[in-house]
Amino acid sequence: MSDKVKERKEIEEQYKWDLSTLFADDAAWEKEFSAVDEAIAEIPSWQGRLNTAANIREWFDCYNELSSRLENIFTYAFLRNAEDTRAADAQSMYARAYGKIVDAESKGAFYRPEILSLGEEKLNEIIQDEAMKPYEFLMKDMQRMAAHTLSAKEEQLLAAFGEALGASQRIAENLMDADMVYDSVKDSEGNEREVTDSTFILLQTNKDRVLRENAFRSYYKGYRQHINTFAAAYAGTVKAAVTEAKYRGFGSSREMSLANANIPVSVYDNLVETVHKHMDSMYRYVRLRKKILGLDELHYYDIYTPLAADAAKHYTYEEAQQLVLKAVSPLGKEYTDRVAKAFEDRWIDVYPNTGKMGGAFSSGTYTSNPYIMMNFTGTLDSVSTIAHEMGHSMHTWNTKNSQPKHYADYTMFVAEVASTVNENLLIETLLKEEKDPKVRLALLNQYLEGFKGTVYRQTMFAEFEMKAHAMAERGESLDPASLSALYRSLIEQYFGEDLVIDDEVQYEWSRIPHFYSPFYVYVYSTGYCTATALSQMIQNDGEEAVKKYIEFLQMGSSQYPIDELIHAGVDLSTPEPLERALALFDRVLDEAEKIADEIA
Repeated sequence: MSDKVKERKEIEEQYKWDLSTLFADDAAWEKEFSAVDEAIAEIPSWQGRLNTAANIREWFDCYNELSSRLENIFTYAFLRNAEDTRAADAQSMYARAYGKIVDAESKGAFYRPEILSLGEEKLNEIIQDEAMKPYEFLMKDMQRMAAHTLSAKEEQLLAAFGEALGASQRIAENLMDADMVYDSVKDSEGNEREVTDSTFILLQTNKDRVLRENAFRSYYKGYRQHINTFAAAYAGTVKAAVTEAKYRGFGSSREMSLANANIPVSVYDNLVETVHKHMDSMYRYVRLRKKILGLDELHYYDIYTPLAADAAKHYTYEEAQQLVLKAVSPLGKEYTDRVAKAFEDRWIDVYPNTGKMGGAFSSGTYTSNPYIMMNFTGTLDSVSTIAHEMGHSMHTWNTKNSQPKHYADYTMFVAEVASTVNENLLIETLLKEEKDPKVRLALLNQYLEGFKGTVYRQTMFAEFEMKAHAMAERGESLDPASLSALYRSLIEQYFGEDLVIDDEVQYEWSRIPHFYSPFYVYVYSTGYCTATALSQMIQNDGEEAVKKYIEFLQMGSSQYPIDELIHAGVDLSTPEPLERALALFDRVLDEAEKIADEIA
């Protein structure tokens, strides 16, 4: 594939997602955008009426219908904006959709405090009414959070400020995706190469070390030039969370974030503490990289390049589809057929284009099919990303086809499980078939990178968040110097003495968009460890493990996530799944070290 990034109009239609299950076109979106105002205007008429089971049931039914319409409006605008973040029409749609959501949430913010004000005895009576049976778990969860629910007026005020409080994230996103411009760089042969957000990691995996270093310097020069803006934006997000937690009566913003899904803070602490116990394994991997690459010094621009670059394969998108279908076949015919249909029905936006949002994600709504945004480059990592995002999409498809609207959104705590199960099934499938030592090393490298990038790196991110929020809670400044110093210290702790810490590394925190959704990143690590256990069970235990796993995919938010995972076979209230996953990392590392010695 050429390094030259195409304009969107140059991408063939078959490689673009088909948004018609949301809206036929922008004009249809505009029509619904205006039409939904009537339903939003009706929201205040419910205030003061939520005092009987019949009225509360009717309120939830109406609000769910409105929520579904707003979800379609917002998701379409978000996806259109993701296609080309420079496009003014899409930017406008996204901003207007966001404002519409905030308006509806602000008007409806009275309902929780109004229902909770009925008192425990009356509330229990209402919950037991037959009319409320579809909403029983939701109502009991509201009761659980009663002590942290503000008055109706306070909740409405907080919701009304939602758009303003979210400005920090939008500022950072626009800066990253639309406004950042990087110097072009030269490779070892003097050829000029373009650096963009969507191609940066691809350049960092290139075997040309001169190109890797030059791209690294260029990329972080861009972030360093805007570091004051990023620090101010991130500080705004942190302070908003810290302030909200204080007024809701939580001990910390971290406690507030985890309480939403009823996750004990001990789960977060177990993660950080367990990974700390296994730092030596990461240091071994760093030393292995240094040895195989034959470097006197290992720099940050060396940590992504494949350990067996000459053996690494290039895949077409069509080949990637077949690999993913084969990998997920242990999950049964119905699951595999649904993945095939996703490919056929253009759920996926495949290739990079100028202005396209970087990275990858899965989205969709209750009434649409799921959607996947990719920046496919033909590497094994790109194939793995398809498997990953398809896991999200299949989770979404299963839950929305098994649950009513109010339970159809699974929590972030379980979101990374289905995606990583697919990734692990892919790599295990490839390893079972591959005998060539160099190719096996390339595959083991991919496996090790999954652990490095998801367990170790995301835990490092989680620790950064934990410490940054704690600094704000102590009244300390979140300025560029303090944030960068904190991040640098964590890089040193997590990668060890064999990695040379270039000055640019300290600015990496500023390019992590997930930091603007406080205490989200830790679920990547817990999810990966859970998925490691589940993928092993699916392969070893067969039909019974698959049955429980599919049932887990269908649960949505109808139970607490810790309980859903226990149903699937993993108990994250203990460190045991984390220990089991990190033991697998050691076994994979053992084989990689052995092969490295054999082919040296």
